[in-house]
Amino acid sequence: MATPTTIVGLSGGVDSAVAALLLARAGEPIAGLFMQNWEDDAPGDCRADEDRRDALAVAARLGIPFHPRNFAREYRERVFAAFIAEHEAGRTPNPDVLCNREIKFKVFLEHALALGGTRVATGHYARIDHSGARLCLLKAADPAKDQSYFLHLLGQHELAHAVFPIGDLRKDQVRALAREAGFAIHAKRDSTGICFIGERDFADFLARYVPSRPGDIVTPEGRVVGRHRGIAFHTLGQRGGLGIGGSREGSGEPWFVVGKDPGRNALIVDQGSQTPHLLSRRTLTGRAHWIAGSPPAARFEAAAKTRYRQQDQSCAVEVRDDGTLEVRFAEAQRAVTPGQSLVIYRGDECLGGAVIEATDATFGGLT
Repeated sequence: MATPTTIVGLSGGVDSAVAALLLARAGEPIAGLFMQNWEDDAPGDCRADEDRRDALAVAARLGIPFHPRNFAREYRERVFAAFIAEHEAGRTPNPDVLCNREIKFKVFLEHALALGGTRVATGHYARIDHSGARLCLLKAADPAKDQSYFLHLLGQHELAHAVFPIGDLRKDQVRALAREAGFAIHAKRDSTGICFIGERDFADFLARYVPSRPGDIVTPEGRVVGRHRGIAFHTLGQRGGLGIGGSREGSGEPWFVVGKDPGRNALIVDQGSQTPHLLSRRTLTGRAHWIAGSPPAARFEAAAKTRYRQQDQSCAVEVRDDGTLEVRFAEAQRAVTPGQSLVIYRGDECLGGAVIEATDATFGGLT
């Protein structure tokens, strides 16, 4: 058998299985590598054993080498530690973005190269354009499944060593190919949410790592309407889980988190999904990452997403001297959340992005 040139990240799911299938059918010498990124003795822990067995079954059916690897230590140090630190600071991080940069396209890539491979393949719904002088990350052909948002921290080195075989397919086509190939996982449910939390209650899981700091739940006017277990356990735009649904005060509409005041350890809430306190047009970010290595200009028009699966939002981007961004949206945005990623697009091309720091919402930190 020829030495594998492409190492496929087999997760135990249908997407990576079909990625491997397509490469094998094209005559590509491949091997599979299963990444275990989390170790936890509690129930609901990512189904690592089941996923490993499913990944091995795919490799066996394709007749390719299979390499299990445990990256749990690297994941805790490079992804989970940052996740906890951000929550302790009262922000809402996105660990999948960091996982792609630090684990799937750094640790995994390093192991793949050590195995003699020249590139890695994953089941991400995204595409790479090789036609120009630089490589471009493009949205997937299926907008409902596009995952370029989670890949915006990749650069030219990572894209040069990556391939996304299913980027031109719809999910129903992927499942059909898996079924035709005889993969037992062709109907396996997609994983959702954050892997290391699994099916558990988010707040209960977080409480194992972040101490509770109870405080007041207040209205924008400062009226106390309840108590919270800690602002780390809540996020902007959140409805439910506040324990104030039966309050006799107010309009009777549902309550939503509209801000956090770490200095007072207060959670700020308002009633009604259309509350103006969640709206903003101006956003400041941390230092931006550009897939091309540099921004297209110091000031330019673009589109951006402030959360996954959001429709592209027209905006004007200014790159400040320190590499941070000031982004002004054409229309007011709801619940733009510090700690989340603002990802910038030009048509189908993902240009890069940055972590949201503050907004001009009522309690967003900007004046």
